[in-house]
Amino acid sequence: MKKLWYRQPAVKWEDCMPLGNGKLGAMANGSPDHGCIQLNEESLWSGTFKDRNNPDAYSHLNEIRSLLAEGKASQAEALACCALTGTPPNETAYQTLGELNLITSHSDYSDYQRSLDLEDACARVEYICGGVRYSRTLFVSQPDNVLVLRFTADKPGSVSFRASLSRSFWANYLSASESEDPDTVCMEGGTGILFRAVLKARTKGGTLRRVGSNLLVENADEAELFVSAATSFASADYRLLAQKAVEQVMAKSFEELFEAHRREYRSYFDRMELHLCYDSSLDLLPTDERLRRFRSGESDNGLVALYFDFGRYLLISSSRPGSLLPANLQGIWNRDLQPAWGSKFTININTEMNYWPAEVCGLGDCEQPLFFHIKRMAAHGRDTARIMYHCRGIVAHHNTDVWGDTAPQDVWVPSTFWVMAFPWLCTHIWEHYEYSLDTSFLRDYWPILQDTALFFIDYLVEDAEGRLVVSPTLSPENSYIHPKTGETANLCIGCTMDSQILRDFFRICIRASEILGTGEELASKLKELLPRLPKTEIHSNGTIREWLEEYEEVEVGHRHISHLYGLFPSEQITPQKTPELAAAAEKTLERRLSHGGGHTGWSRAWIINFWARLQNGEKAWENIRLLLEKSTLDSLLDNHPPFQIDGNFGGTAGIANMLLQCINGEIVLLPALPKEWPSGSVCGLRGKGGLSLNMRWEGGTLADLSIQSPTEQDIALRYGNTVTAVHLVAGINAIDTARLSM
Repeated sequence: MKKLWYRQPAVKWEDCMPLGNGKLGAMANGSPDHGCIQLNEESLWSGTFKDRNNPDAYSHLNEIRSLLAEGKASQAEALACCALTGTPPNETAYQTLGELNLITSHSDYSDYQRSLDLEDACARVEYICGGVRYSRTLFVSQPDNVLVLRFTADKPGSVSFRASLSRSFWANYLSASESEDPDTVCMEGGTGILFRAVLKARTKGGTLRRVGSNLLVENADEAELFVSAATSFASADYRLLAQKAVEQVMAKSFEELFEAHRREYRSYFDRMELHLCYDSSLDLLPTDERLRRFRSGESDNGLVALYFDFGRYLLISSSRPGSLLPANLQGIWNRDLQPAWGSKFTININTEMNYWPAEVCGLGDCEQPLFFHIKRMAAHGRDTARIMYHCRGIVAHHNTDVWGDTAPQDVWVPSTFWVMAFPWLCTHIWEHYEYSLDTSFLRDYWPILQDTALFFIDYLVEDAEGRLVVSPTLSPENSYIHPKTGETANLCIGCTMDSQILRDFFRICIRASEILGTGEELASKLKELLPRLPKTEIHSNGTIREWLEEYEEVEVGHRHISHLYGLFPSEQITPQKTPELAAAAEKTLERRLSHGGGHTGWSRAWIINFWARLQNGEKAWENIRLLLEKSTLDSLLDNHPPFQIDGNFGGTAGIANMLLQCINGEIVLLPALPKEWPSGSVCGLRGKGGLSLNMRWEGGTLADLSIQSPTEQDIALRYGNTVTAVHLVAGINAIDTARLSM
């Protein structure tokens, strides 16, 4: 059963039911008497674009580099906090649109149930009050770009309520009830980016009237509310766009609206299906009760599959074709005007993690908003590269916002001075090409690959050992103890993650140049630089070295495990190709975890993917349990804490990677299957080269496999320790699993 359900309304915002169409978001608490549906519009942020590039950066850059080379990290950091920060230091923040408030007299109710159906992206509330059974149905339509809420009752004339739109009193909003339509109220305002939200109603039977900024429905047989919103970021005609959206749906029946919504949504959701054998009677328990059972150590593979589907649902609901912006730290759902970390796009892990499940789960087109935003960032990144560093090309730091701001964010040494965002984001461009083989897409983004490379050609410096390194840099967001001074420091000359990212990125550019037949001079230069990047080294304690020097960490159990980027999402460390590094990566994980690592939701999700890549199904499963037990709310949303959506997406990717991996030219089948999943099936997992795979396993052994290929091609299938060459024809290929010996 692909449904979350509960026997009581949500008390906390985090336990509400999330809905969205990539542009509009809603969180419904499902309360019968004081219902609140918190609203979001993806492009409503706190201010206008500001040129925050620090003009004093370049004139102090070499001094900062020299101080680091002399071992004077604290002095380098003090100067960097003046010269290398943004002016002003902060980007804009994502904001709530407001609330749709519903007031009834239904305080004494029974037989209550609320649910979120993942198969039709619809929330429902049912209860009995005064002998009447009431129901509400809520969805956010992508085809019509409106929120739709329907009220029904099993006794005619029983539907009565008051509805209004509101926003925090100090948030610069105007509640506009002067509409000529008696069935409509509006809300307008904004700080920099302006917005308009429109609430419109229609009823069958009873009366509907507007009083002030409220819509009053009395004694109706049924009623429907429609909410639309638009901002000045999207269009100068945002007021008209919001108004037209609700007016156009009035000509359609609820059934027509719902069917169009459902058909469009399921064109994404139905692309794949996961089934893990479990006791189906557990579906009779509410989701929060199942989660409590799971936390107490009970088995429930159905809950794990539900969590996986919920992750796919969240990605579709917060980022899909037509969205202007990618999923942020909270996807599209945020109740605050000043949320934690601005609910921005944190691009030193979190935004990237949001899209880890996209390609493997057949949702590659849901990455379109990310790719469009990379272009938006590039326009500003050229200015940042030129003004702050006197370099060619483009650069971005560890955060960006609605405008694609690329200047440094915050004045916080452990994260601010990091210039690796673009090469990491470019790996998503390449991955999309690998899965889709869309050469026109690759050609379209070649200028961004090229300009990112030009920045690092100019920015890299030679260290004392002749290696090419990034300086200044840091290992997000970790601190070390300087061996000479004993001081805590963050800035350094080169770190392992930088070299791993650049190694991937340079290889991507070289390969893209060959495919597209362009950029030969650039590719030649990168081939020259590539061998000079520092190699991933093993620390004397047997772990992967995080910095180029053998520094001691301040916090051994730190949430970031950046030096294992080469293990995942990269393919540089694998048990088959680099066994010594894989063993060191395993020791790194054990050391981190033994000191409290994985204490945030997204960090735990990353750890699942690490163990999956190490082909250790039991450890991957252990961390799935911990993710659900310690970092998952009753709504199944990820708990950093506070709520962040990256843990959901990282957890979904981790489950997929336990079942299928495409690394180093091989398709690896069931690489990290735990004993807890002895039997199951998955349909529609995607592989590189445009492949779609269906698998079934029994008793922990692969039983059936079919592969759909868009073209005739040769592939290498790895199952256990055996690699088998397979020739695929265009279409569906049934694979004889007996050939794939363990």
